[in-house]
Amino acid sequence: MLQHIQNSLKEAQSALDNLLANPAALASVEAAAQTLIASLAAGGRIFSCGNGGSMCDAMHFAEELTGRYRNNRRGMAAIAIADPSHLTCVANDYGYEYVFSRYLESHGRAGDVLIGISTSGNSQTIVNAAQAARELGMKVVILTGRAGTRLEPLADVYVNTPGGHYADRVQELHIKVLHILIELVERHFCPENYTEA
Repeated sequence: MLQHIQNSLKEAQSALDNLLANPAALASVEAAAQTLIASLAAGGRIFSCGNGGSMCDAMHFAEELTGRYRNNRRGMAAIAIADPSHLTCVANDYGYEYVFSRYLESHGRAGDVLIGISTSGNSQTIVNAAQAARELGMKVVILTGRAGTRLEPLADVYVNTPGGHYADRVQELHIKVLHILIELVERHFCPENYTEA
């Protein structure tokens, strides 16, 4: 069992090392942060969404902005599309593939940002959400683990973090990227929270 634990941690470390050594991926993370900052500075909001574990990441991302990340500061406008009554209503009446796009049709506006999280880059719910966001004049940031997906041409910023053969490693990189984005947003709006010696 210990060998499996060590192998799992080494695999995760390798995925992180590969991301760190990928200049294009790092540049896309920076571009994503700049997109979020520009929207918030102009009074926009950030919507996040994903399926399964990616929904958990979307929720975690939003609550770190509306709540607290490292130190106290004002709340920031971030909303995870995760209301069970909305999700089940739309899934029942229109089909599950419209649960996120319908929410954006109701609440999104030009100047807002969508963060769509899809390890495969092909989730129909996220494709529909990205299309709806673009029609509304929102910016679209996509987090995925593959190149050449259906979501790539719909993204203003495409953050591709390949983690291996399975979604779990990609998700591990996604949560790291999301934490970095939160930190960069905080560093911009609340530099007093980052007064390193």
